[in-house]
Amino acid sequence: MATTTQIPAAPAPASVHRPKRRWGATVFGLAVLAVMLFPLYWMINTALQPDASLVDVGPVPTGIDFSGFTSAITEQGGNLLTSLAVALGAVAICLAISAPAAYGLAQFKLRGSKTIVFGTLITQMVPGIVIANALYSAYVDLGLVNSYFGLMLADASLGIPFAIVLMRSFMVSIPREVIEAAEVDGAGRIRTFVQVVLPMSRNSLITAGLFSFLYAWSDFMFALTLNTTDDVKPITLGIYQYIGAHVGDWGSVMAASVLSAVPAAVLLVLSQKYIAAGITGGSVK
Repeated sequence: MATTTQIPAAPAPASVHRPKRRWGATVFGLAVLAVMLFPLYWMINTALQPDASLVDVGPVPTGIDFSGFTSAITEQGGNLLTSLAVALGAVAICLAISAPAAYGLAQFKLRGSKTIVFGTLITQMVPGIVIANALYSAYVDLGLVNSYFGLMLADASLGIPFAIVLMRSFMVSIPREVIEAAEVDGAGRIRTFVQVVLPMSRNSLITAGLFSFLYAWSDFMFALTLNTTDDVKPITLGIYQYIGAHVGDWGSVMAASVLSAVPAAVLLVLSQKYIAAGITGGSVK
């Protein structure tokens, strides 16, 4: 007697709505991206039309003119260098303080370490104007007003809390056996920290340093409060005063704004893979 072989039923086809959902998500994402990038586009657009007023700026530049950038570089080039020096100094101070602090909170069994971390987060909720006013009184007594080092210290304080929390979450995941092996080989705590912990924490160091740079680069409150002369004038303060002096020349103002955004954009592009690894590095042990 012949036997019949049953052919298994074909799997159900994928939902026909899935491609539509993907297209919908893509369109939505592009719309959000366009809204977020529109201010940057309008700055570039206005900078390339320096002779036009704000009401006469067209949506697309018909005649490209770089005279606004030439004027901005001539008048704001020194302020850009000042911001670069202050931001790099603030990064160095921030990492020099936050890296050992994060290592101590992560690897040493300190009493009240969780309370210290929580208090560090709370400090970021204090309004900047409150800190700036308090710092000004202290800076007058210490002679740090209108000084590069004083502004570096103030800007470093913006990134230290975030850097401590970020690097601590990464250093907690470093195996204790690695540190003990270094100590068995004769390395002290400082040498272990410098030669073992810091290289392993490279991604978190780069991420913390980048965010500290961005905090210092975009700082306006400390630059306005702690400087009473033009001896130390970052680009944010320069643009603020530039608007008052050149309120009719919006092309040069926008060109200076575009130039001030270039260093931060370049750093973000160059370090994006380290940022992703640094932020997620401490999430899984």
